[in-house]
Amino acid sequence: MPKSLFQEIVFTVMMVCVMVYAMICYNIALAVGNLSNAVFAMAFKEFVLMAPIAFVLDMAIAGPIAKKITFKTFTPAKDNPVWIVMSISFCSVWLMCPLMSFAATVLFKGGLFQKEVISIWIKTVAFNYPAALFIQFMLAGPAIRKLFGVLFSQKQEKNSLRTAA
Repeated sequence: MPKSLFQEIVFTVMMVCVMVYAMICYNIALAVGNLSNAVFAMAFKEFVLMAPIAFVLDMAIAGPIAKKITFKTFTPAKDNPVWIVMSISFCSVWLMCPLMSFAATVLFKGGLFQKEVISIWIKTVAFNYPAALFIQFMLAGPAIRKLFGVLFSQKQEKNSLRTAA
């Protein structure tokens, strides 16, 4: 888990990149009716717009609220860290899915001023929640936490070696 603001930013960038790209691919595949190699290429066009939005929303809204909810429920000194990680992950998806679905509805599904904007947004959220939870718990979460741990444990080992010498 991140231990500084710098680590929090790095972790969030990594998680946002994986989650946003995966969810864009999922939504494009739903829209075109299948998953093909072209979907992966098409996703990059939306990614450059959606990733910064997701980063800002996660850092400013979802991340702080997810941690607040989690740490009202769990105590790091007493509770199993796995429950804390799972709670933060679940709360993050719970908050980010409607926010990002709204952004996608406005940007890619007809805009804010169409008469069906609310129903399109609700449908988008309903389709996205199961995929977002699956991707977070089965793919992005474990992979990013592992990569993050490797990156920062090596960095910490190098720093401790420098101070010991």
